[in-house]
Amino acid sequence: MNLKEKAAWIQARLDEAYPEPKCALNFQNPWQLLVATVLSAQCTDERVNQVTPGLFERYPDPEATAKADINELEEAVRPTGFFRNKAKSLKASAQVVMERHGGKVPTTLEEMVKLPGIGRKTANLILGETLGIPGVVVDTHVSRVSQRLGLTTNKNAEKIEADLMKLFPTSVWTRISNQIIWHGRLVCSAKKPKCPDCMLNLHCVYYRESMESKGD
Repeated sequence: MNLKEKAAWIQARLDEAYPEPKCALNFQNPWQLLVATVLSAQCTDERVNQVTPGLFERYPDPEATAKADINELEEAVRPTGFFRNKAKSLKASAQVVMERHGGKVPTTLEEMVKLPGIGRKTANLILGETLGIPGVVVDTHVSRVSQRLGLTTNKNAEKIEADLMKLFPTSVWTRISNQIIWHGRLVCSAKKPKCPDCMLNLHCVYYRESMESKGD
């Protein structure tokens, strides 16, 4: 089985386990997903989903966020941690969206990554979830799981993204990203992964090496 065949096998197993994977962040439009994703850095999605309803009520769009008092915005996002940097990024991004894009979140990867605090992960997530434009979202889960499975030997997120784009059909990039993220949360966790219960362990490099080390 070559790497491309292995990827197809993994995709089939993930389709069985997670047939309708959804983004765990709550949102109603591209701007809300942008905000939620920025807040999710070093924070659980559950905590972000607790914070965003009140945040969106107070700052419902880029215009309101751009005009926000930075101290008040910091307090609003404080429960998500790193609140000063997050508030600064959100306000700056909102200002750029207002000044350069007429209040609309840009619809291309090239323009979106020019927004302050927005990288390829966030851009691909927004494009895939709100516009149906396929993209591979490389967060900590995708990075960890894809390395353990032997789908990539890279640790750099952009290189991992490129590796996965070569292995999986364009049409499934968004779905496979969500599936791997959920698998990383539920099964292939950073600490104490549930390897014996994993439907992918047959072709998992991490599991094979851990079993071999136990055998020694």
